[in-house]
Formats: sequence, structure tokens, C-alpha cells
Amino acid sequence: MKAFIVFVGLSIIQMNTLQDKPVVHLQPHDRNIQVKDGGEIVELDNAPQGVFLPALPPKLDLKAKPWSVDVRNLGPGPVTVFGNSLFSVRVDVGKTVHIVSSGSSYALKP
Repeated sequence: MKAFIVFVGLSIIQMNTLQDKPVVHLQPHDRNIQVKDGGEIVELDNAPQGVFLPALPPKLDLKAKPWSVDVRNLGPGPVTVFGNSLFSVRVDVGKTVHIVSSGSSYALKP
């Protein structure tokens, strides 16, 4: 029972963290996540099968914080997010991934 209560508490904290971020809707014809989208949730709705992060991984977002983006796929099919040649991630429908940039490469963070 204690484990369940801890799980629910952590889930609520995570949901509140995501809700504090602004949401950007990538237009269906757009294939690029912009540098200005850093620190935000980018929602993909009817997105192409492949979406691209900025070609040069940014170090900081517009608020001078380490650049990251949450990508949420609303469907109807899976989308692959591509960064530089060393990074790609498949985002299934209904899933959100957290991507961070070091200024030279991209990585997934839980």
C-alpha cells in the first residue's frame, strides 16, 4: 500500500511539472522543432513520420536554462524525432519523451 501511495504521489508531481511548461503545437506540415521551443512541450498531432530537432544542438533556451524539450505524440501514428546523426527516438502515440541538449549532442532523460 505504501508503494502505491508513493507511486501516485510521484505521478502527480511529474504531471504538475509537465503542466507548468508552455505547450507548442507543431503544425501538421511542419517537420522542425525550433530552438525557441526549448523548455516547452511540443505536441505532435497528425505530424509527419519524421520530425527534426535543431541541426546544431542548442546549449541554452531563451530563458538561459539548459535546452530541453518534451515531445508528446497525439497521433495518429508513431513519429521518429531526429537530432544530429547520433540521435533519434521513436515516439509512440500517447507517449511523451524528454530530450535534452548538451550543446553538442542530444540525449533522452527520464
